[in-house]
Amino acid sequence: MPSKSSSKKAPSSGRCFSFRNLSLLAIFLAAFTAIYRFLDARLEQFYIFDHEHLHELSQRAVKAHGEDTRSIVNYIVSELEEKVGSQYLSSKEEWVFNNAGGAMGAMYIIHASITEYLIIFGTAIGTEGHTGRHTADDYFNILSGTQLAYVPGEYEPEVYPAGSVHHLRRGEVKQYKMESSCFALEYARGWIPPMLFFGYADTFSSTLDFPTLWATTRLTAREMIGNLLQFKL
Repeated sequence: MPSKSSSKKAPSSGRCFSFRNLSLLAIFLAAFTAIYRFLDARLEQFYIFDHEHLHELSQRAVKAHGEDTRSIVNYIVSELEEKVGSQYLSSKEEWVFNNAGGAMGAMYIIHASITEYLIIFGTAIGTEGHTGRHTADDYFNILSGTQLAYVPGEYEPEVYPAGSVHHLRRGEVKQYKMESSCFALEYARGWIPPMLFFGYADTFSSTLDFPTLWATTRLTAREMIGNLLQFKL
């Protein structure tokens, strides 16, 4: 006679597998959170730039060269090479378009690492958009032209002329506008990689300018990896 099949079912391997995966995920998230909080509380020790020095340097450059923006930029980069060291700065002035938050301009990366970036950003014809809500403090040192900013509930714009600095604090957001030609030394300090999603979003939702996306990725990765190899987080 054929044997009767057992009425008991074997334990579901899928259920055990899922529980093991959830346990590993929980351990990973706990470890990641602990490491993040540890490093976040000590970010200051990874910075090589001082935002107050960058503001003072920008003011001196504007005073020395007036409306000659190219000379202002050269003045700034030359001093940074002496003060910070050329090994941490881009060796080439490579400009690339930047579309983010609906605004369009161009940027030249001076430094990019995990905790800092320093760029020249601007446009010769004006633009307007959303600042983004970021994981870093952003210091926008105006070198030429004027930037306007707006926050909900206010009836007058914030006005930032050449020589001033617009500090967008970590987690805050504003509308901003450059009515005509305007260039700035932009310095961000905090966690830089999460900011890249904001910088890339317009490519996929609007411009579809993948050659510019590739150029931005190549330049940013080159600088970040180069600084990591020098133990600069």
